[in-house]
Amino acid sequence: MRFHSLATTCLLAFSSTSIGETIPPNHILWGEQGPPTTLHRRQATPSPTSTRVADSACTNGPLTRQCWSNGFNAATDFDKKWPNTGKTVTYSLEITNGTCNPDGNGAKPCQLFNNQYPGPVISANWGDWIEVTVKNSMQANGTGIHWHGIRMLNNCPNDGVPGITECPLAPADTKVYRFQATQFGTTWYHSHFSSQYGEGAFGALVINGPASANYDIDLGPYVLNDLYYPTSWQMGLIAFNNLQLGRPPPPANNIIVNGTNKNAGNTTGSYNKVKLTKGKKYRLRLINASTDNNIRVSLDNHPFLVINSDLVPIKPYVTNWVLLAVGQRYDVVITANQTVGDYWFRADVASECASSNANRGLSIFTYDGAPGNDPTTSPFTKPTNGCVDESPLVPWVPNTVDQTAFMNQVGNLQVDLHREQVTTNGQNLVFWGINLTAINVDWDEPTLQYVADKNTSYPRVFNLIEIPNQNTWSYWIIQETPGTLVPIPHPIHLHGHDFYVLGARGGSTFNISSDPQTLQWQNPPRRDTAILPGRGWLAIAFPSDNPGAWLMHCHIAWHVADGLAVQFLESKDQAPLGDANWQKTCANWNQYALNPTYPKSDSGLKLL
Repeated sequence: MRFHSLATTCLLAFSSTSIGETIPPNHILWGEQGPPTTLHRRQATPSPTSTRVADSACTNGPLTRQCWSNGFNAATDFDKKWPNTGKTVTYSLEITNGTCNPDGNGAKPCQLFNNQYPGPVISANWGDWIEVTVKNSMQANGTGIHWHGIRMLNNCPNDGVPGITECPLAPADTKVYRFQATQFGTTWYHSHFSSQYGEGAFGALVINGPASANYDIDLGPYVLNDLYYPTSWQMGLIAFNNLQLGRPPPPANNIIVNGTNKNAGNTTGSYNKVKLTKGKKYRLRLINASTDNNIRVSLDNHPFLVINSDLVPIKPYVTNWVLLAVGQRYDVVITANQTVGDYWFRADVASECASSNANRGLSIFTYDGAPGNDPTTSPFTKPTNGCVDESPLVPWVPNTVDQTAFMNQVGNLQVDLHREQVTTNGQNLVFWGINLTAINVDWDEPTLQYVADKNTSYPRVFNLIEIPNQNTWSYWIIQETPGTLVPIPHPIHLHGHDFYVLGARGGSTFNISSDPQTLQWQNPPRRDTAILPGRGWLAIAFPSDNPGAWLMHCHIAWHVADGLAVQFLESKDQAPLGDANWQKTCANWNQYALNPTYPKSDSGLKLL
C-alpha cells in the first residue's frame, strides 16, 4: 500500500489522470535538512489604527463594529483566544427528499433541510457552542453535514465528512454535531455525501462578532448558487462523460440569488428584493454555494467595501465587482447614498473561470419610497484581470509565516507529472486526481477508524499524507500539471485550517529556483478556499496545530466526485477519536450498507 509521509514542502500535481501507470515510489521526499522545524508563527506589529483599545467597555454598535465585548475585538488573534460565553445554541435539521422550484421553471427533485431551499440559517455569537441535531429522513441515502470553514479545533470527529471523519448517517438515524465558534464571520454548511448539496442540501452559517468597518444594519447571509434542472446524479454522469472527451460540463440553467430568480425565459419565478433606507450602511454576507459556477457580483451604482474574506476580517477596500469562487465568502458594506430608486444586484457567471450558465442571477435593491419596479440601471464595467482571487486581501490581525523550513526543503522537492491508469470494465477512464491518485474513501471504515485501530495500512486510494509532527509549518505548492486534459482554475478548500496564500500564478510551472523569492511571507492573505489558476500554481502554508484527518479538495462538485482531493492525517497520536455515539452511527450505517438502495459510485465525497 502506498501512502505519503509528510513533506514540509510538497508539490501536489493536480491533473486529469487516466487510471493505469505505476506511480514511481518516493516522489515526495524530505530535503537534506530532514524533518520540519518547530513552528514559529510571529504576530506582526498591529497597525496603531486597527481598533480602539480592547477593554470591558468596548461593545459592538453601529459606530464601534471593531469592538465586541469583555476585551475581545477585531484585533484579537482568534487562533490564540476567543470568548467562552458558556452558551450553547441548538438547532435541528431534518434532511428529506422533496421538490423545489426556485426560478419558476417547474418543480424538480431536491434534497432539503427542513423543507427549505436553501436550508435554514444557523447563527450564533463568537464563543458560543453550536449543537445541531441532524435527522436523516431520506428513504435511500446516507448523509453527513460539513461545517465549511469551521476550524473544529481538537474536534475532528465533528467535521462531517463521510469516509474520513465519520461514517454516513443511515436513513432514519439521528446524530448530534457539536462545536465551538472560535472564529467569527460568514460561512455555510452542506452535505458532504454524494450528490446532496447539489440538490439543495446547504444553508448559511453566521457567527456574529466584530468587524473591520462600521455599518448600521446587518442584512444577513446572501446565498448564491447555480441551478441545474436535471438531477445532480444526471449532471454528474454527463460531466464525467464529457471529461473523457476533454470537454467541459454542460452549462447550468440558472443562478439563484437568496433562494430565487426568474428563469432564462423571464416568464416565471421572481426576484429577491432587499429594502434600503437612504443614508444607512448595510452589511451583506455573500456566499457562493454553487456546484460548478464561480460567480462575479455587483450592485449597480453602489461600490462594495469588502471587510471579510471567508472567516478572516481584512483591511477594508473598495471595489465594484467581487469574484466568489465556489465555496468562498465575502462580507461587504454597502452605503445607501444614491438617488431613491430601484437597483439591480447582479450575480453573473464568471466565464473567465471556465464557468458557464444559461442565465444570470438578478435581485432588486430598492430604496424606501421607490416604486419597486424592475430597475433600468446599468452595470459597472467588469474587471479584466482573469480568474484570480480578490486583491488586496490584507488580514486585520497580521501574522508572519516562517519561511526557514520552506527554503531548506525547496531544493529537493520532487515533482511527478506521470499519469495513472486503471482498467475498469475493459475501459481506460479519466479522473481528476492529486499526485496521480483519484481519492476514493471508504464510507464503512473512515480514516478516523483506522487511527482508532492503529491501522497504518491505508489504501492507496485514500490519497493520505501524514503530517506526524505537531506545531510545525506545512507548505504546499499545488500545481496544475502542464498538459492537463482540461486546464481550468480550481477552488481549493482545506478542512480544519485556514491557510496562508503565499502566492499564485496562472500559465506557469512553479520554478523551484526563482519562484520562492516571489512568495509573500509578511501578513499574506489567509482563508480556507483559494483559486488555483488554470495551468498554474498556488502556494499555501498552514501550521500543524489541529490533530485529525483533514480533507483538501477542489470545491467544484464534479471534480471532487471524480477524485480531486487529498487528506492530511495530522498528528495522529493526538487526534481526537469518535465517542460511543460516533461508533453507534457507524454500526447503524454498516448494517444499512449490507443492502443499500444506491451503492457508492464515486469518490464518496460529493456529487455524481
